[in-house]
Amino acid sequence: MSGFLDTSVIVRYLTGDDEELAARAERIIDGDQEIWITDVVLAEASYVLSSVYHLPREMIVNQLLDLVRKRNIMVHGIEKGLVLQALLMCQPSGRVSVADALIWAAARSSRAEVVYSFDQRFLDDGLEVRSSAAGP
Repeated sequence: MSGFLDTSVIVRYLTGDDEELAARAERIIDGDQEIWITDVVLAEASYVLSSVYHLPREMIVNQLLDLVRKRNIMVHGIEKGLVLQALLMCQPSGRVSVADALIWAAARSSRAEVVYSFDQRFLDDGLEVRSSAAGP
């Protein structure tokens, strides 16, 4: 049996702040069943861990990397290797947000060539970043 994870399960798993819920999250995530996560859940978990729990960015990225690397964790709609690569790009500095990195991974996974963004710092590794539509 497989299923999808909600952000609340991931947050309890990573923080352990509610013993009962953390134990239940551990049984779900560390079990043998195939578990699916979405890029939205990863971005939301990053935001909650940062804004509510005030965890350092490096710790958050490392925890998300460990989660995605689990053999039973599948990423819906994006190649898992690209999600890992995207999260690794968040490690060196605060320049790349988890959300932007996951957009990059989704674009690369879908074989898109262009991302439209007004963010001057958006990842361009393998993509063309445009701030307007090309045309006459």
